[in-house]
Amino acid sequence: MEEKCLVFNIQKFSVNDGPGIRTTVFLKGCMLNCLWCHNPESKSRHPQVMLTPRLCVGCGSCLSACPQGLHSFAEDGTHQIDRSRCTVCGSCADACVGALEVCGKPMTVEEILTEVMKDSAFYKHSGGGMTVSGGDPLFHPAFTLALLRAAKEKGLHTCIETSGHARWEDLEALIPYVDIFLWDVKETDSARHKQFTGVGNERILENLHRLDAAGAKTVLRCPIIPGCNDRPEHLAAIAALSSELQNVLNIDVEPYHPLGKSKSEALGESYALGDLGFPEDATVKEWIAAIAAGTKVPVKKA
Repeated sequence: MEEKCLVFNIQKFSVNDGPGIRTTVFLKGCMLNCLWCHNPESKSRHPQVMLTPRLCVGCGSCLSACPQGLHSFAEDGTHQIDRSRCTVCGSCADACVGALEVCGKPMTVEEILTEVMKDSAFYKHSGGGMTVSGGDPLFHPAFTLALLRAAKEKGLHTCIETSGHARWEDLEALIPYVDIFLWDVKETDSARHKQFTGVGNERILENLHRLDAAGAKTVLRCPIIPGCNDRPEHLAAIAALSSELQNVLNIDVEPYHPLGKSKSEALGESYALGDLGFPEDATVKEWIAAIAAGTKVPVKKA
């Protein structure tokens, strides 16, 4: 079992990751590579240096702090990093006034829960609790199991957000310790799923049906991306999928947002969807209506 896991965020007062007021723990590492990922810093299981150019004041502290001399400024003032030789020692981030940060902090189960339990009063009064997200928590199945088991020992309501692309044995082990599985439905056609995420969806759908048969409660979380998976056939297939299951609480439609673009730039990476912007509210309502027309499961915007 992993004694520590890389955490890239512990988000408090989260109200979109399960019922009530919650704390969401984001673990680094993912089995998928979604084109539209809004947390690209979650994909790698290793620490990464992130640079937010708009916060850089050009002070040059990083130049002397980096033992490898990997930072430089172009003639136009652009801050550059030679990431090919970066060991992510964190010296530059320690010296920086706010533009540089190391994404990924090793934490134990106990350390995470100590932070989570600081807001226990809010969970009690709102019906909230802890949600484990990522990346994908099932990239670290043993650690995630230990974290959720420990949370249950403290009486917390628990959710986990996952793509479901995992071994059934790892999912099955979580059932006693998870109140709601927040299950990502990224694309219902397997070939298109592989095109958009790098893997097919056969294992994902099989695991979802097995989880449902075991009585586990799920919420289907459906990112809808203009030009990718917003076609009518996919929306109808989401509705059909929900009707095949017995324990789906609701369907969350997650409209595309371009947060991943700035984060990808901060990592020194390109962003596959370019300048794609937010969908219109009217379009989102059409997506919700199209899904709702084919199912009795409640459908809402996440």
